[in-house]
Amino acid sequence: MPRAGWVKPESDQRLSDHIALGALTRTFPPGLVDEMVEATGKAEQRSRLLPARLVVYYALAMALFSDASYEEVIRNLVEGLAWESGWKQRWSVPTKGAISLARDRLGSEPLKALFERACVPLATADTKGAFYKRWRVMSMDGTTLDLADTLDNVTAFGRPGSARGGAAFPQLRLVGLAECGTHALCGVAMGSYSTGEATLAKELVGSLSAGMLVLADRGFTAHPLFSAFAAAGADLLWRAKSNAVLPVLERFSDGSFRSEIVSTPDKRARENVTGVRVIEYTVDDPGRSSVKERYRLVTTIIDSEAAQAAELAGLYAERWEFETLLDEVKTHERGSRVVLRSKSAEGVRQEAYAFLCVHYAIRALMSSTADHDDVDPDRISFTRSLRAARRSVRAGVGTAT
Repeated sequence: MPRAGWVKPESDQRLSDHIALGALTRTFPPGLVDEMVEATGKAEQRSRLLPARLVVYYALAMALFSDASYEEVIRNLVEGLAWESGWKQRWSVPTKGAISLARDRLGSEPLKALFERACVPLATADTKGAFYKRWRVMSMDGTTLDLADTLDNVTAFGRPGSARGGAAFPQLRLVGLAECGTHALCGVAMGSYSTGEATLAKELVGSLSAGMLVLADRGFTAHPLFSAFAAAGADLLWRAKSNAVLPVLERFSDGSFRSEIVSTPDKRARENVTGVRVIEYTVDDPGRSSVKERYRLVTTIIDSEAAQAAELAGLYAERWEFETLLDEVKTHERGSRVVLRSKSAEGVRQEAYAFLCVHYAIRALMSSTADHDDVDPDRISFTRSLRAARRSVRAGVGTAT
């Protein structure tokens, strides 16, 4: 029902028809947002001051302006717009309580659906540094995010242990799949701190496609996960654990050898056997350690002529692009806020997906600029792009109409 004293404007336009997300609107246009809201059953049944589309954009803006208060975030959405011209009354900024209730109504599913629909690989055939021969280079890794210390967050996500008992904050664990050349996160799985990365990674199988070459560290290789990823059609280049049993079945001219991974406890049963090629080398970095570090990589690219061992060993360093992506999200985008602000588990998921969506939108803008100027996306500053995205919102560029 309308609030007491509320007068219906002559125009039926609402604030959600005029909000501005600037550069972010290019990636998440209003039509797509409305589709995801409808698909997840979150469309409002009556007219509200904070309708679902507005709350989705608010969640994105909350990630973009991570150091701003709830009220200031929504001011940034409407700043610089002449939306009053379509209204017959002045719209007042909702209270923090009203915004929290609206976020609770929305939940995390629309943001999750938005991420899964819109966040896909960005690189084109002309994008510099995104491909190795015919393969799109991808990387998989995991991380944790500190959460507000509330009972709901502790119950849902748990907290790591420490020498003095529990750690200061509960933590959300996530594992992601990203395009190395553009830092575009194309798949993510979230869970409690106690859920292992290899367990979460199983949810990323659906994000794989033929033509990808996925890099991953040794924490994933010892699990049946390797076979599941290989069966999805992508090629893999993962580091093996030092104690992994990899028999030499055939030597190749480039020094690598054909082997196999058996993903069942009883290796004598010869079940679930995946053929691989093994590349062994050492890294001598006096700046890090006086001891040479030995690497063993396993790949599903059996043909040594298609991908030489030395080339794959050099390519594996691209795995660290994922660490740069995490720095962009956790340090630059989130800024000094080391703890997510949401007090409830559902709010945490909503906020986490919003952060990842905003990062993707900024990276999409950077990738488009790089392709236009024919430069490597790595040559474009993420920090400057983030500032430009914030300015575009405040200036009302890219109004979501």
